[in-house]
Formats: sequence, structure tokens, C-alpha cells
Amino acid sequence: MRRFVITTISVLVLLCASLSTAMAESVEWKELSVSATAYNSVPWQTTANKPSIAAWGDELRPGMRAIAVSRDLIKQGLTHGARVKIEGMPGVYVVRDKMNSRWSNKIDIYMGKDIDAAREFGIQHDLRISWAEPGS
Repeated sequence: MRRFVITTISVLVLLCASLSTAMAESVEWKELSVSATAYNSVPWQTTANKPSIAAWGDELRPGMRAIAVSRDLIKQGLTHGARVKIEGMPGVYVVRDKMNSRWSNKIDIYMGKDIDAAREFGIQHDLRISWAEPGS
């Protein structure tokens, strides 16, 4: 009986792993070249009374992989919750914030309260990003 249970669990784990791999491969990633800066949740860079609350109402916390996008990129599919890969950056980021309408073709990478890291990042031009729209 024990061997049967272990075998059944092993088969289920393998099926789930292959299903998630197939789903990940079926996601259509769109690509674009943008300018990028970094920002922090401090009053003088965001809203003075609630610097950790993003434009869509998400609460940003240090350590989150989040970005803000210019409003023209929202129209191209970089909407709230979109998963984004950023050239030269580890992991996948999520669109949690939107930028002032004066910006275009730009992302802002959230760096918690690490102002030095944001300054060191500076401005990156022609940075490649790829994204998957929410639900894909």
C-alpha cells in the first residue's frame, strides 16, 4: 500500500510539473525597448502622505519586484499585473504602478527605500523588456 501511495504521488508531481512547463511555454511574451529609471517609496519621490501606495492602490514593500509604467505602455498591454522581464535584471517584475502622463516609453523600477541603489541605477536607455499580459 505504501509503495502504491508513493508511486501515485510521484506520478501526480510529474504531471503537475510537465503541465506547468507547458503552460509557461505557451505564454506569449511581447518585446519592446524602453528607457528605465528607478524609484523609492519615500515622500519626496511619490505621494507625500502615502509613499508606499501605488497609483492603482497596491501597497509597495521593500523587496518587491515591481515597476511603474508610462501611460502609453499601458495602451500597449503593459497593464496592472503584467509580468515583465527586464534585460540585465534577475527575475520577473510585476506592473504595480503607473507614471505621470508627462512620461512616455519609460518604466520605473521599484527599489524599496534603497535610495543609493536607485541613484546607482540611474537612467538606462534602450533597455529591452518583455512582458506577458495578465491572464496569459
